[in-house]
Amino acid sequence: MLLNSVIIYDIKHIISNAKDAVFRAVDNERTRMYWQIGKRIFEEEQQGKDRANYGEFLLVFISKELESEYGNGFSKRYLEIMRQFYRTFPIANTLCSQLGWSQYKLLIRFNDNDKR
Repeated sequence: MLLNSVIIYDIKHIISNAKDAVFRAVDNERTRMYWQIGKRIFEEEQQGKDRANYGEFLLVFISKELESEYGNGFSKRYLEIMRQFYRTFPIANTLCSQLGWSQYKLLIRFNDNDKR
């Protein structure tokens, strides 16, 4: 009986570790995707002549196009957060794989680098 308990415990541990690793990998890819989207939006806005007006139109346009296909995770407000994410962390290599998207969303709220 003891052998059966040990093998079941070991297998459950393997499954749990694999699930955790998958979750971290998915969150890491999502974070990278949001960074890339933020970068693309920022670069496009910098080409606009009237940046404020163009940026507003651009975010509304992108949101309208993406929300219908991908859901409310691509709302205008969320796109603004992605752009701010890129502006706050402009070097992709500095992104920490140990931090998830929800943690980065909290960090970009701080304007002060020392506090961040």
